[in-house]
Amino acid sequence: MVSRSYSNLLDLTSGDSLTFSREKKRFPRVATVAGVLSELDDDTSNNSVGSDAPSSISQDRMIIVGNQLPLRAHRSDDGEWCFSWDEDSLLLQLKDGLGEDVEVIYIGCLKEEIDPSEQEDVAQTLLDTFKCVPAFIPPNLFSKFYHGFCKQHLWPLFHYMLPLSPDLGGRFDRSLWQAYVSVNKIFADKVMEVISPDEDFVWVHDYHLMVLPTFLRKRFNRLKLGFFLHSPFPSSEIYRTLPVRDELLRALLNSDLIGFHTFDYARHFLSCCSRMLGLSYQSKRGYIGLEYYGRTVSIKILPVGIHIGQLQSVLNLPETESKVAELQDQFRGKTVLLGVDDMDIFKGISLKLLAMEQLLIQHPDKRGKVVLIQIANPARGRGKDVLEVQLETDATVKRINETFGKQGYSPVVLIDTPLQFYERIAYYVIAECCLVTAVRDGMNLIPYEYIICRQGNEKLNETLGLDPTTPKKSMLVVSEFIGCSPSLSGAIRVNPWNIDAVAEAMDSALIIPEGEKQLRHEKHYRYVSTHDVAYWARSFLQDLERACKDHMRRRCWGIGFGLGFRVIALDPNFRKLSVEHIVSAYKRTKCRAILLDYDGAMMLPGSIITTPNTEAIGILNNLCNDPRNVVFLVSGKDRKTLTEWFSSCGKLGIAAEHGFFVRSNHNADWETCFSVPDFDWKQIAEPVMQLYTETTDGSNIEAKESALVWNYQYADPDFGFCQAKELLDHLESVLANEPVSVKSGQHIVEVKPQGVNKGLVAERLLLTMKQKAMLPDFVLCIGDDRSDEDMFEVIMSARDSLSPVSEVFACTVGRKPSKAKYFLEDTTEIVRMLQVLANASEQAARSTPQPSQRVVTVESK
Repeated sequence: MVSRSYSNLLDLTSGDSLTFSREKKRFPRVATVAGVLSELDDDTSNNSVGSDAPSSISQDRMIIVGNQLPLRAHRSDDGEWCFSWDEDSLLLQLKDGLGEDVEVIYIGCLKEEIDPSEQEDVAQTLLDTFKCVPAFIPPNLFSKFYHGFCKQHLWPLFHYMLPLSPDLGGRFDRSLWQAYVSVNKIFADKVMEVISPDEDFVWVHDYHLMVLPTFLRKRFNRLKLGFFLHSPFPSSEIYRTLPVRDELLRALLNSDLIGFHTFDYARHFLSCCSRMLGLSYQSKRGYIGLEYYGRTVSIKILPVGIHIGQLQSVLNLPETESKVAELQDQFRGKTVLLGVDDMDIFKGISLKLLAMEQLLIQHPDKRGKVVLIQIANPARGRGKDVLEVQLETDATVKRINETFGKQGYSPVVLIDTPLQFYERIAYYVIAECCLVTAVRDGMNLIPYEYIICRQGNEKLNETLGLDPTTPKKSMLVVSEFIGCSPSLSGAIRVNPWNIDAVAEAMDSALIIPEGEKQLRHEKHYRYVSTHDVAYWARSFLQDLERACKDHMRRRCWGIGFGLGFRVIALDPNFRKLSVEHIVSAYKRTKCRAILLDYDGAMMLPGSIITTPNTEAIGILNNLCNDPRNVVFLVSGKDRKTLTEWFSSCGKLGIAAEHGFFVRSNHNADWETCFSVPDFDWKQIAEPVMQLYTETTDGSNIEAKESALVWNYQYADPDFGFCQAKELLDHLESVLANEPVSVKSGQHIVEVKPQGVNKGLVAERLLLTMKQKAMLPDFVLCIGDDRSDEDMFEVIMSARDSLSPVSEVFACTVGRKPSKAKYFLEDTTEIVRMLQVLANASEQAARSTPQPSQRVVTVESK
């Protein structure tokens, strides 16, 4: 399907590529924002929007959104803008993994500033020629967005740097956050101009655009949306210091698939969702998923790869061969160690230099024989910290060379001028060992490039004088704090802060036997060559398709305002209970069964006051006084408490402790619906629970007559969850021969007699009514949590115990996945609906003579 905006932009043809007609409406310039947009400033509604016309495109389409377009730009001699693909851009390289049948459209900024008078023509040219949609951000806004919020707040924090003082990243600036939101909103507008929402996939990249999923999901509830974070994700102790932590988490959760390079990054994200949003995750058949308002947000863990073809093509260049020959002559008789890093505070360049100094101190035999070539790429950010790194690096290099250097030998060669790609490749080829000592880095592909370059080719073998039949070799010393470290099992992993250990690792890399170096290289080469950027992109797209396969089958609602917006996805048959509908059915029926959960359905969840108020008691009495009604209150609370609370409801049936104890009215005796010989198992289970209570701060034991419950609601979420799993295994082991079931729930582990659940209360109530020739023609069941799902399941499938014309209303509280067919938003709506039913009974009692009250006793086993 094609959206209106897409139809306005593109002239679809039947050829292999899209052509764009300039006769149609020209591509609009981005809104030039005079001020800062509020995060709540959005004219669109929360309704899901689909496409407007049938599709004329047979192929899949991927919209890739990143901070920068994969383009290079420069002005020609005549002043015209010239554009070309940036072959080094990951966004361009990943296209190889999407398949020829997938059309790709890019959305992002240009590195060069375009004059507003030229923006419209440039946009049209990029769309026509490259299928790129530029987002033109006003310079002042872009500076606040990129150099401000991204580089001063997000980037340092994600690399574990806290703003402890104004000099360390600076205090949180709300205006920079508003600029960040504004730019993300502009990107969302550009996506909306070209998207066909029912068919296109959208893949958003990196921390610059973390709130973009919210803007897109708000406009298109069923959008197929993936997000990949290319930086580290910090532990919850670090991340929780961010003032806008909840907004960013909820924005990311508006994606269908969230990708991370390593399990550590994903684990930290999941921990943040647990601690700050109360969300838990599950692993099903190898896939990790978060349940978020009926949607399953999938988590993808896969490190990105490199573009093998691009590297090999550069290796084949004559310029590369010449440069390799030049470097071989320059460093003949020397063993070359290589470092390639950006000039920033997290790359650990100074630590690497100190380790080199230590190596020369501890191993004097290495002097004059070992050279460290440090290539320092220009920093991507700017500021005082970058200048300090440059000064420290220069000073350290100068000191080492003055101390250990001599005529014709400099132990450290610092290259801080930009290099051509083929020049960098040449350094890879001649280096015996590559050193990556970053103190924190999202991925770092330098080791991957080094491995491929060390594999070489026939021409380079000749240049280097190598026997083509001899296996290639390479050595890696990598920081354990970078994303590629887990995938390089043959590398020597180091703590970059431990200078002595890094120095020893460098020495070990040089003296390892040749055969060992060859085996390590072969292992790394096999992994890197099979897990390239195409493999990564293909795998991500496959998982995104899997995550989105049920989109069109689900019913969606958008709720919340601003960045608190989220989508609820539910079964298409699940809908809000109409009060008019249920009242109409109530009035025309003669035999009614009403099952009500008290906790959460008639009482606010988490409320300090748990006793029923006068209004609730009055409603229950009015319903019970109607002779056509059989009303049962089903609760998890103990019978003593329920007896005290509902002593004034003489005709109310009550099931306590999830149905273990039952009485049909206030004058009846409590009965047990289950034959349990004894509760000796408590003597086994309680000491075990007590042990975990003592070792888990914030947990407690709730002792009931028929059950024991270990509650860890107020414990540390991660530790409590871990302890709960251990307790569950422990109890299942010691109670294996006892007639009980051990189950885990929301912040609880419960032990109770086998077969006890609310569903059996509903089943026996309907069976007893059937035996008394009272087939209900109206059944209402209301509950709010997992324990009530058993009741819903029973009444929805109990046709044999109901009248042929019966109307069944299974209703849960809140829009969430449930076996119930209906929902009401909260307990206020539940009480209001029950009040209307009670009023209907009162009116009927005043207008017509009533039959005698029916008494139904639920029979016990």
